[in-house]
Amino acid sequence: MPQHLIAKLPSGATFAANGVRCYLTIMKTSVSTKGQLVLPAELRRQDEIEPGQEFEVERIDSGVYRLVRLSPPKNQGLLDWLRACPEKDFFVPIESESTDAL
Repeated sequence: MPQHLIAKLPSGATFAANGVRCYLTIMKTSVSTKGQLVLPAELRRQDEIEPGQEFEVERIDSGVYRLVRLSPPKNQGLLDWLRACPEKDFFVPIESESTDAL
């Protein structure tokens, strides 16, 4: 959102031109010589960001970017969890009525 559409109050709260309160945490970071951008530790802690998590970067305008954390793939870690079952035949079939008659 362009800066001229945001009002900052003495309390530190910000409001957009449409009156909606913005809960932004603004912090400074820099790009490394390898082109890497480091997210400040406070943000990583607040949002539980772990090493290796993937993000999508969208260029909004010159100098304005949007960073979105991608969701982990569905069932990520399920295979490892199943392999960690305490013993063979841990999961057993459950007797149930046939659904053929439905």
